[in-house]
Amino acid sequence: MMDDWYFGGMHWIWWGLWIILIFWIFLIPYPTPGQKNRKDRAMEALRERYARGEIDEEEFEKRKTFLLKDKK
Repeated sequence: MMDDWYFGGMHWIWWGLWIILIFWIFLIPYPTPGQKNRKDRAMEALRERYARGEIDEEEFEKRKTFLLKDKK
């Protein structure tokens, strides 16, 4: 009788692990909306620095390439 309860408890643990695994597989790879906005803000700040003359064209292109590379 005790064996039935023990295995029943293990059964729920395994189901819980499977559910966590499925959520992890499907939810982790997709970026949150905040991550996209962060990249856009970085590009906007880069453009502003270039417009104010804080960085030259070469530095702007180098940093722009770096930011766009991460977006892909």
